[in-house]
Amino acid sequence: MSEQPLSSFDPEHLQHTLHDLITVHDWLRWAVSRFHQAGVYFGHGTDNAWDEAAVLLAHVMYLPPFTDDKLLPVKLDRPERAAFVALLQQRIEQRIPAAYLTHQAYFCNLPFYVDERVLIPRSPIGELIQDKFASVLPETNSPQFILDLCTGSGCIAIACAYAFPDAQVDAVDISEDALTVADMNISEHQLHERVFPVLSDGFAALNGQQYDLIVTNPPYVDAEDMADLPDEYRHEPELGLASGHDGLALTRHILSNAAAHLTEHGILVCEVGNSMVELQYRYPDVPFRWLEFKAGGLGVFAISKQDLLAHQQAFAQAE
Repeated sequence: MSEQPLSSFDPEHLQHTLHDLITVHDWLRWAVSRFHQAGVYFGHGTDNAWDEAAVLLAHVMYLPPFTDDKLLPVKLDRPERAAFVALLQQRIEQRIPAAYLTHQAYFCNLPFYVDERVLIPRSPIGELIQDKFASVLPETNSPQFILDLCTGSGCIAIACAYAFPDAQVDAVDISEDALTVADMNISEHQLHERVFPVLSDGFAALNGQQYDLIVTNPPYVDAEDMADLPDEYRHEPELGLASGHDGLALTRHILSNAAAHLTEHGILVCEVGNSMVELQYRYPDVPFRWLEFKAGGLGVFAISKQDLLAHQQAFAQAE
């Protein structure tokens, strides 16, 4: 009977690996092979094994994300190699996304602290923010009051504050844990005078406040997809993912109540991901404007206050 091959993280095997692999390129190549061998899932900030490995290695080396191939021949010292192996082992064996291992994710080219109290930022809404919602807002309308509903880490609220330096942004979430993380990021970006964390179940605590722009990335995963999610998603808070049997439980609430919190020419921008098919089926007469993204992504719509009001009866009946 042939012997079973040693695990890549077997102590005996690792001694040889730590000795033989020297450069950044060596270690990235080895990590990519281990990821493919283990069938790791990507989708929390990176979409491939090389970039995922690079995120972890840059963290170990106390460097920003790798953007220069000149780093590839750089040698790692023994402690750096050992630290990288330890992160890889967690990533593979426990299926922990890289951003939770490094406690950092980038959104709109801005760094954010993240842990398992919040979802890892990855929304295509970031592209809209970087374009200052040019495809959504009237040319003459620079929003003064913005709402980020379901803020999580605060990444959308903070990025909006950078995009619109004169705007006040309310960052709303039902989770106290999430707001603790958002508050950390608001402080890190020194935006406490313009970005305000608010504990609220949807619009409940907003007391009639109106906004020129409401941006929301609510939970939108339906029950069937929740049951089939890769293990990496099990580290994220279910509260930020699941939204009833059809994925639209919170979206229906938002559609029913957003108009009351929009100014006369206000716009709602909402992400529903794969649940866009169900949304279109349930509301065939609603003129959702489905937005396109240069960098990829789907399931984000924009709708005006006037169109929300025109279809209030349909929204109210479905809620």
